Amino acid sequence: MWIRMAAAAATLAATAAAAGCNDAQIASSNLSRAADNFEIMRRVVFLNGITDTYLLSVEGLCSINDQSRQLEVTCKVGPSEYKKHFLGLSNNVSYFAEQLDGAPVSTYHYRVIFKPQTIIPDIDFRGSVPELLDDASEREAR
Repeated sequence: MWIRMAAAAATLAATAAAAGCNDAQIASSNLSRAADNFEIMRRVVFLNGITDTYLLSVEGLCSINDQSRQLEVTCKVGPSEYKKHFLGLSNNVSYFAEQLDGAPVSTYHYRVIFKPQTIIPDIDFRGSVPELLDDASEREAR
């Protein structure tokens, strides 16, 4: 039994080493995951490279998603309130994101977040009761 456990541990260690994981990569992944869960304060600044002027600054608990020509910045502004900003990027407009505070993250373990409530979707009903009744009466007539 101990031999199997030792072999499994050795295999796991070899797999992790082969993956090339180092402390910085693990910390970076965990920081990104924390920011995407609105746990880290960020400042995102947009700069016009020709005029050297700031176009916009967004600050708060923000997640960023770079879509190559467009940046999406989603910020948590209340317990269940969010704002989403879409910003176009061009050859003379760039951005930088700054983490404002340090955050305690593990360099030994990847952070995995499981939200069981995401399995059951929120369903928005759009329609009216008369439409439903009309559809039901049509089905009954068939």
